[in-house]
Amino acid sequence: MNDLKYAKKLSEQDPLAKYRQEFYIKEDEIYLDGNSLGLLSKRAENSLLDLLDSWKSFGINGWTSGNKPWFYLSETIGEQMAPIVGAEPKEVIVSGSTTVNLHQLVSTFYQPSDKRTKILADELNFPSDIYALKSQLKLKGYDPSEHLVKVKSEDGHTLKEEEIIAAMTEDIALIVLPGVLYRSGQVLDMERLTKEAHKRNILIGFDLCHSIGSIPHELSAWDVDFAFWCNYKHLNGGPGSTGGLYINKRHFGLMPGLAGWFSSRKDKQFDMDHELIAADDAGAYQIGTPNIFSMAPIIGSLSMFNEVGMAQIRTKSLKLTNYLMELINSELDGHGFIIRNPIEDHKRGGHIYLEHPEAARICKALKADGVIPDYRSPNGIRLAPVALYNTYEEVWKSVKILQSIMVEEKYKQFENKREIVA
Repeated sequence: MNDLKYAKKLSEQDPLAKYRQEFYIKEDEIYLDGNSLGLLSKRAENSLLDLLDSWKSFGINGWTSGNKPWFYLSETIGEQMAPIVGAEPKEVIVSGSTTVNLHQLVSTFYQPSDKRTKILADELNFPSDIYALKSQLKLKGYDPSEHLVKVKSEDGHTLKEEEIIAAMTEDIALIVLPGVLYRSGQVLDMERLTKEAHKRNILIGFDLCHSIGSIPHELSAWDVDFAFWCNYKHLNGGPGSTGGLYINKRHFGLMPGLAGWFSSRKDKQFDMDHELIAADDAGAYQIGTPNIFSMAPIIGSLSMFNEVGMAQIRTKSLKLTNYLMELINSELDGHGFIIRNPIEDHKRGGHIYLEHPEAARICKALKADGVIPDYRSPNGIRLAPVALYNTYEEVWKSVKILQSIMVEEKYKQFENKREIVA
């Protein structure tokens, strides 16, 4: 198991091995940062060039002409994305960005009353989500220090679902949680938490940034109220790629909290009326003109996901991360690494999270030796072998490189502090 021959055997048995050639991969580099920014695929490149050509060919007529009219592109891509999150086609729209979409959703679904005024989140959530929730509370005249309830973590890495449920008290108006925790990669049981929230008449939504394209979802079957995400991590949509959101069809017909021209029903938008007639599906939650070229790469990337299916992607992802953990335990024992992600398959997302007091300089040493990890302050190393383009040999080689860095103390030539972008 610990030799390269075994790793190659695993790759020979890999049904997804052929998809590696779809991506632009540097031969002298092992890319394990797909949970921050996925690599460019040839299909994503082609779909971007296709949309660029439509501008060249049609000019303003590109809004309604060509094989991908821009006016309907957010809805079209949303329909293609719906199977990945287990939603009906009209429940998904590709629009905005993670935080813009969160602001949109909270401004719509956070309707405090005399009894229910608080928002429930968690203390391990990504900072941007917390910033948005605090600002939404302030806009409604509430003090975040009193009205933002954050579930505590006992170990600083994971959350206990029993404690989340216990925090669903009578003063909670809305719940926003991650589907997968960005540091530890813990998968929350979204179905269970949704059922418990609804038992208490609380609306609940999830941030899927680290789960979409990494684990299967069944948002409609779970009856989740709303969800939002970025498309540049596991979905490989490119830097700054347009985000997405899900609205349970039970909520169709609600007026969006942040209305804009593209919230309009398509057949009414160019009436130019000052009274908004909102779309009767997830399209109502758009605000401004869609960013066509930031959406374009998603089209090509989605074609692979829908071709392969999330079940196969999840199966290989679990095999890769299990293999990585086995090698870490056998090859790096005694070097001070602690695995902080959940060990159980059903609780672990698409990356491994290691802690080490020299994490920042170890990450720099890895990059110098051709392995691209992800550093998280103050002492975290995230390693994400991606099902569509990483191999078992790369996992083996990465651990051996990390072993040499520790044995030879190569990391000591670097400063133990993060770069501007970590």
